[in-house]
Order: sequence, then structure tokens, then C-alpha cells
Amino acid sequence: MEIKFTPWRMAYITGPHDEGCVLCRVPAENDDVRNLLLWRGERCYILLNLYPYNNGHVMVAPYAHAADLGELDPVTAAELMVLTQRCVRALRRVYQPQAFNIGMNLGRVAGAGIADHLHVHIVPRWQGDMNFMPLLGGTKMIPEALEETYARVRAALQEDE
Repeated sequence: MEIKFTPWRMAYITGPHDEGCVLCRVPAENDDVRNLLLWRGERCYILLNLYPYNNGHVMVAPYAHAADLGELDPVTAAELMVLTQRCVRALRRVYQPQAFNIGMNLGRVAGAGIADHLHVHIVPRWQGDMNFMPLLGGTKMIPEALEETYARVRAALQEDE
């Protein structure tokens, strides 16, 4: 079994968490820039991950509060996948990744940090993006500020209209 260490995630795991569901709160606040909300669809939206595994780590979430994929109506489930495809196209234009990790962790035991509101993670990947710093030094290098990532990815998503 291969084990991958992600010590930079400890800030999220041990940090303070707001009451209620963050994935319900973010779109309701209507402060997209502050909340890193990149795109609003009819039933789903796209946002940056506040604790990214790599540059360009985005998430697609339904507005509907649902913990399980089977709870989504077919139209919402379809938009979730359409926006996931849109993210992949935008991230390819912005970052030219060599690959992607795309997935959902349904339930706390499966690794969901926000177990009550499903969401899709899209993580761009490059050969060698996991180096000695996070593995041995306990430090993950993210060379781009979230604000810059937000501006670049949002512009690319708008090009895809």
C-alpha cells in the first residue's frame, strides 16, 4: 500500500470551523470574490479550494444541501458533471496540467472534510508535483496566491461560455 502524506491539510483539520454548512453559506452570502466562488450555474457552482492540494484545485458543488449523490435530481447531477467538464477545460488553458485527479469523498469515513454537502474536487497534476518538501519537510509549496488563481481560472471559465 502506498501512503501519501498531506501535512499542509492540518490547518483545515484542526482549524476553527463555522457553524452550519460552508457550502450552503458561500453562495448565499453573494460575496463571490471573498468566498472564492468562481462560477454560478443554475443548480451548481464552482469555487476554489481554500486549502488546495495544487494550484488550480477547484470544487463543484450543488446549491442543494445533499450528502449523497443519489439525493440529487437528474438535472442537478447532470449540471454537476457539465461544470466539472468546464473546469477541466479552463484549468487546461490556464495551467497546462499533465493530468487531473477528479473525485468525491462521500461520507466522513471516505475522507470528506465537508461530509454533509457533496462536492467534486478537480486537482490539476504535473509530473513531480509531489516532491520532498511535503513528504519530508511537512511543507507544501503553492507558488501562486489564491487571489491570482481566482482571477486566472474565473477568466478561463468565462471564455468557455
